[in-house]
Amino acid sequence: MKGPRISISGARLIDPASGVDRQQSVYIANGIVAAVGKRPDGFHADREIQAPGQIVCPGFIDLCARIREPGQEHKATIPSETAAAVAGGFTTLCCPPDTQPVIDTPAVAEMIRDRAERIGKARILPIGALTRSLRGKELSEMRALKKAGCVAASNAGNPVANTLVLRRALEYAASFELLVMVRPEDPWLRNHGVIHEGLVSTRLGLPGIPEAAETVVVAQVLALLKQTGARVHFAQLSCAGAVDMVARARELGLPVSADVSAHQLCLTEAALTDFDSLYHVNPPFRTEQDRAALCRGVADGIVSAICSDHQPHEEGAKLNAFSSTEAGISSLETVLPLTLGLVSAGQLNLVRAIDSLTNGPAKVLGLTAGQIKPGSVADICIFDPEAIWTVDARNWYSRGLNNPFFGTQLKGRVTCTLVAGRIVHERTDQT
Repeated sequence: MKGPRISISGARLIDPASGVDRQQSVYIANGIVAAVGKRPDGFHADREIQAPGQIVCPGFIDLCARIREPGQEHKATIPSETAAAVAGGFTTLCCPPDTQPVIDTPAVAEMIRDRAERIGKARILPIGALTRSLRGKELSEMRALKKAGCVAASNAGNPVANTLVLRRALEYAASFELLVMVRPEDPWLRNHGVIHEGLVSTRLGLPGIPEAAETVVVAQVLALLKQTGARVHFAQLSCAGAVDMVARARELGLPVSADVSAHQLCLTEAALTDFDSLYHVNPPFRTEQDRAALCRGVADGIVSAICSDHQPHEEGAKLNAFSSTEAGISSLETVLPLTLGLVSAGQLNLVRAIDSLTNGPAKVLGLTAGQIKPGSVADICIFDPEAIWTVDARNWYSRGLNNPFFGTQLKGRVTCTLVAGRIVHERTDQT
């Protein structure tokens, strides 16, 4: 592999995987970290990046980002969303299988990976379908999907027909050590709900989604783990009860992990007072007690990762009555400042926050990424923790403008992102 020789100096290097948190230089050659700290003998940089007052850390790894391609290019594309990813510090994205066509064949998985490689921004790791066409009835060819580069199997937000099918799927995945990602939601308990079931849903007259819609599925999967030996990751938790259940399972030694989206750590049902569809998400924003429990889960390491749960939409998807709009936030570019806001508020420490975006998700996936040490692939994020910027269309990369923080000043911004030693995003004063 050939690539530029780059030195990064003057910044605070935070690499939770290596236990490093100090001012230290990083030297990159041919896409690999050549050295950390002392300049290698004979090293001459093609590019020197001076970053005083900034933080250098591994590139972020996102466990859930919908890039809408193939099949929904009217919402977004791989070029637009990988550009948004690197602008937000993400160097690796996991793409759920609910594309069109579904990622239930090696051909679709390979097409997504190859297209991302040709574009040359963030890399994309496909998540294969747990069942054929995500219909929840017949198991997909998970072994072939893993060979095609799928890092996990999931049924995305679609239900599995019954617990026997779920058990067989877990057994099949366990037989060749494939991670199973579960977005815990019981569709029958959810019914037609669109926000958290509670005082706000009653006041607004909107159908609610009870906490039990999440916890029932978590309990069901945990019971099956003891029968199957599968390794399971619970995706996008939203309530305190689910965090408690994951904590108890981990104490018992069960092979489980979990993530939460950055916006779930920052917003609650209180944001829904004026029926603004930009706050229509699934899972829904719940209570302040739930939000605080999610933060504690991240702080304590019960929740391994913070994800974007990126869901870009075209403008029309958010222009109907609240219940008829499509759920989701275009969120890759606001994950970092939202997470740093939690650090400023004393709800997370900075090292743990970065760990949840780097080493944490890497360990969930069983990857050697998410670290900066000699010999590792040079996926690197450089950000200014003090930069204040206003979110607006002029500095936005995603095709989806459905983000409730538009017009808001946020603190913390990526200045440079490297993927395999190549600079794929660099901010100027005008962007």
